[in-house]
Amino acid sequence: MEYRETEIKGIFVIEPRVFNDARGYFMEAWKEAEFTEHVGPVHFIQDNESKSGYGVLRGLHYQKGAASQAKLVRVIKGRVLDVAVDIRRSSPTFGRHVMVELSEDNKRQFFIPRGFAHGFLVLSYEAIFTYKVDNPYAPDQDAGIRWNDPELAIEWPIDPALVQTSEKDLRQPLLRDAELFE
Repeated sequence: MEYRETEIKGIFVIEPRVFNDARGYFMEAWKEAEFTEHVGPVHFIQDNESKSGYGVLRGLHYQKGAASQAKLVRVIKGRVLDVAVDIRRSSPTFGRHVMVELSEDNKRQFFIPRGFAHGFLVLSYEAIFTYKVDNPYAPDQDAGIRWNDPELAIEWPIDPALVQTSEKDLRQPLLRDAELFE
């Protein structure tokens, strides 16, 4: 696998080696020793999966404090635009984001460390999205930032009227009003 750190320190795009032939393909999706060598030690404890249709936007989510989660995400079916936002107030990249397209064709993975809000927009008819996390879901520590906060300047490639999101995500605060990391 090829590990490329993005312009924000700690966020990686991971390109697996894919072996294609007449039968289909084979790839290693996760290799702990290799991941630790390139990214660092992360103890993933749970795998999650979601299925969504075109225009669904999930995010921008994070968990606060000790419940914070690092995530390794990828798309099994379809195509999404995945976004990580630095929400560490003391960081030189605070408020900046990294955006990467993940798809069943490119098989990229995206590593988002603790201290970042995360979300994705489905660009295909349907997408199956999977992610490893290093901490369980803690409903009392669940938080988020509004996906269309002008201060974040995320250029989502969709007419905002077509975005489908949850009521909870529509009520998320702007970055300046959110409870963030120091």
